[in-house]
Amino acid sequence: MSVSLKGYHSREGGIGVTFDDIYLIDGKRTPFGKFTGSLSTVSPTDLGIHASKAALEASAIDGGEVDQVVVANIGQANSDCFFLPRHIALYAGTPLSTPAVMVQRICGSGVEVLGQAAEQIAIGKAQVVLGVGCETMSRYPLVSYSARQGFPLGRPNYVDLLWEALNDTAAVPMGRTADNLAEKYTLSREEVDAYAFRSQNRYAAAKAAGFFDGEITPMPSRGQFELDSLIPRKFKCANRDGLAEDEHPRQTTLEQLAKLRPVFSKDGPTTAGNASGIVDGAAAALVASGDYVRAHGLKPIGKIRGFASAGVEPHLMGIGPVPAIRSLTKALGMQVSDIDRYEINEAFSAQVLSCARELGLDEDTLNVNGGAVALGHPLGVTGIRLAHTVLRTLHRDDKQFGVASACIGGGQGIAMVVERC
Repeated sequence: MSVSLKGYHSREGGIGVTFDDIYLIDGKRTPFGKFTGSLSTVSPTDLGIHASKAALEASAIDGGEVDQVVVANIGQANSDCFFLPRHIALYAGTPLSTPAVMVQRICGSGVEVLGQAAEQIAIGKAQVVLGVGCETMSRYPLVSYSARQGFPLGRPNYVDLLWEALNDTAAVPMGRTADNLAEKYTLSREEVDAYAFRSQNRYAAAKAAGFFDGEITPMPSRGQFELDSLIPRKFKCANRDGLAEDEHPRQTTLEQLAKLRPVFSKDGPTTAGNASGIVDGAAAALVASGDYVRAHGLKPIGKIRGFASAGVEPHLMGIGPVPAIRSLTKALGMQVSDIDRYEINEAFSAQVLSCARELGLDEDTLNVNGGAVALGHPLGVTGIRLAHTVLRTLHRDDKQFGVASACIGGGQGIAMVVERC
């Protein structure tokens, strides 16, 4: 087998691995539905199955060829959530003998999925891996962790799991980390709002040009997944017409953004208008070895050159992409300036701007089709979308190298370098 890998680790730069001869064949994602919107009635499992079937078709790979399935899902949003990876693998059409596993690196989980897929191939445990991310954030439950032990009279104890997902109990809420970065990098409210405005406008321009048509598989209003003797799975969208395009983006103005009040601290600058949207959706992609690609005459959209993760100060969580990107480009013998297109998740506008300022990025190379401020950030899905989107952007713009990166709650960052085929 021609695949090779080389791992590295350091206290300063985190951990990472570089690859040779591993490919991302293609992928698909559902549209991202707005909070409590069209996809809010669909379980993450069914969203994942739908995206997986579309990704297999786009990649021209039969499900029976898949050796492993790696899935990310952060919020347990359905009663059968413990079986989620296996159910996605089965109903997507992979063999009964193909194992499935869940990974969790919060906002970086989608990148982690693709990275672990590449690692499994590089060490000979697979030739083809299906990577999936799925999230129905609208269905994150209200939970009681002490109900079995009973409540004091009149004092039931429930928490909103969605709200808790936005709070690092060891430090500060996620949005406050963006405010902290804004203070450190002297970012004004006007600069942060201008970035959010640009994200919405860039998304609108890319959508009008038909860019997203190539990565979205529409979600029908209802459907059923069947497999031999297993119980059929049925789903139904809240919207009787289904969903064919992203539901969260909105037209806005700088004046409207300026009227929004800060959410996480008195002076902000983080508001609902310059933070990522809470959305529902799924994405999937096929990763394969060079031997498999050549033997089957496939036309992959890109190579996975490596991925890395690093820890940072929890109070400055959003700066996490910086050490991950720096260490990985160094391991590949590259400079940050050698990367043609960057997709850094827009968890918060202040966070992305801080990363761009620290790395010295030309913002004309950053999130050129808009980002999560416009279309939303389904936690376990985003990393796969970033990697697929940046590769498609490289093809459109006739460029060679791209980065998919995200900050991670609790104080981490993750990055992947890809190369256009």
